Amino acid sequence: MPTDASTFEPRKALEHERDSLHAQLGELGYGNRLDYDPNFADSSQVTAERGENDALIGELVELLHEVEHALAKFDTGDYGRCERCSKPIDPARLEARPEARLCIECAASKR
Repeated sequence: MPTDASTFEPRKALEHERDSLHAQLGELGYGNRLDYDPNFADSSQVTAERGENDALIGELVELLHEVEHALAKFDTGDYGRCERCSKPIDPARLEARPEARLCIECAASKR
C-alpha cells in the first residue's frame, strides 16, 4: 500500500485485498473437497496438514467477510465511521486496516 495518505484509495485497496483472498482460498481448495492420499504412510501428518489448511482457510474466510463488509459500507455511505461511537476513523488507521470497523479508541476499550 502507498505510504502517502493523500494517494491512498481505500476502496481499491479493499477490492485488491478481496481478490487476493479469493485467489488464496482457491489455491487452498476452499469450496472444493481436497483429497489427501489415503495410502500415505503417515496418516498423522495428513491429519496435521489438513488441520493447518482448515485453520488457514478459516482465518482467510473471516478476513474476507471483514473486507466484504467494509466494501458494503461504501454503498451505504458509512465507510470510515466507527460502528460503535459513529465518529470518523482516523485515516492512518484505515490505511493500515482498510477493513477496520472501529476507531482506535473503541477498539482499545473493553466495552
